[in-house]
Amino acid sequence: MDSAIIDFEQKLGVRPVWGGYHKTFGTKNALINLNSGIYLELLAADDSNLEILTPRWMGVDFLTKNQITRWALKSDRLDKDGLILNTHHPMMGNIRRGSRATPEGSSLQWQLIMPLAAPEVELIPFAVDWSATEKHPSEILPNMGCNFIKLYGTHPRPNQITAVLKELHFDLNIKKAKEISLKLVIDSPNGRVEI
Repeated sequence: MDSAIIDFEQKLGVRPVWGGYHKTFGTKNALINLNSGIYLELLAADDSNLEILTPRWMGVDFLTKNQITRWALKSDRLDKDGLILNTHHPMMGNIRRGSRATPEGSSLQWQLIMPLAAPEVELIPFAVDWSATEKHPSEILPNMGCNFIKLYGTHPRPNQITAVLKELHFDLNIKKAKEISLKLVIDSPNGRVEI
C-alpha cells in the first residue's frame, strides 16, 4: 500500500488519505476525493490478516501494477442489479453487508454486490448501496484538488460489456483494443492525469 500511495502522490500531486482495514475481506485502503460524490479507492492486500483465504476480492492477488481494476455504481436497487449481473456471470450478483471504522472513529456501513476475486481487471461494475451509513465516504474526505473527468474502458469485444451496462442503465465508453483495461482521467494539482 505504501508504494501505491507514493506512486499516486507523485502522479496527482496530492497524498491519498489512509482509509483503514476491511477485516472480513483481507484488504486495506487509502482514498482520493474526486468530488461530486466520487472517490478513488486504492486497495491492497492486508498481509497481516491471515484469516482470509486467497484469492481475496477485487483482484488484489492478481495485481501486476498500480492500475484501475474495478468500478462501482451507487445503487438503491441491488436486488435488480444483482439479477442482471448474475445473468451475465453466475458468480456475480451476491449481496453482502460491509462496514469499517474510519480513522476518526466513525463507522461506514454499506451493502454491495460482491466484486469477483478474478480477473485482474473487470469492466463489469459491482454496485454499492450507502443508504445505511450516515455519510458517503466522499463527504468525510477533504477537498484534495482532484476532480473526476471521465472513466472509460478497453476490450477486444466492447459489445459484450456495453450490453450488460445498458441493462444496468449506465453508459460507459468501451473502446476496442486487444487489452482489457479501465482508464480514469482526473484533473489534479499536477494537471490532467490519466491512470
